[in-house]
Amino acid sequence: MKIAVITGASSGLGKEYVKELGRTETGIEEIWAIARRKDRLQELSALSGIPVRALSCDLVEKSSIDELSKLMSEEKPEIRILINAAGFGKIGSSVDIGLEETDRMIDLNCRAAVDMTYICIPYMSAGSRIMEICSTSGFQPFQYLNVYAASKAFLYRFSRALRVELFSAGIKVTAVCPYWIKDTEFIPFAENAGAGRKKKIRHYPLSSSVHSVAVHSLLDSRLGLAVSTPGIMCTIHRIAAKVIPAELMMGIWAVLRRI
Repeated sequence: MKIAVITGASSGLGKEYVKELGRTETGIEEIWAIARRKDRLQELSALSGIPVRALSCDLVEKSSIDELSKLMSEEKPEIRILINAAGFGKIGSSVDIGLEETDRMIDLNCRAAVDMTYICIPYMSAGSRIMEICSTSGFQPFQYLNVYAASKAFLYRFSRALRVELFSAGIKVTAVCPYWIKDTEFIPFAENAGAGRKKKIRHYPLSSSVHSVAVHSLLDSRLGLAVSTPGIMCTIHRIAAKVIPAELMMGIWAVLRRI
């Protein structure tokens, strides 16, 4: 059976990918949608033109990775697309966010993404595609978005190197690096770093929509691009981060986050 695997599928960008795959991809017989919230996963079948298998699990738990690996070993699917969209961020000082949330952020954004990639690769072949959902924040250090940005920088570098490793096998790897996305739960959840604390980022101007990011990045994946910057702001950011020193970029960010 030819399948697509999508993590973080119950909401936001992951949910939009479920919808878009049903509209734009051919040859996929089933989508394996992975997330914690079982009730939301069960709603996905009505949104996709491709049958959806809801797999409720928490990827921070190593046992969940083991269970998914066992399922793949039993069913031996042909994985045509893997989209690692599971992840979350917190906005605030390192002290305010706390150790528990920090550890979970690193585990989900980094370890779980790598683990999912590695258990899927044995079931992929020439023409298969991997989309690692990174972030434009991975292009530079970000104060008050410190750990999240660092975790996405890790995933970005992992994706770029993995692409070279899998090139001879014909498996394409794309690092997807969107700017702020206005119509997901990410920003409200990320800002919730404690009652009464002053917001570290006042506004999110020129934010992208979840639909435009999904459509653009899927096209970039089909074209085999190493990096997808699905929007003008993340494209500008990528270019700027290559030519402007990190210290100056952080100074610019210190001004922008107060506007």
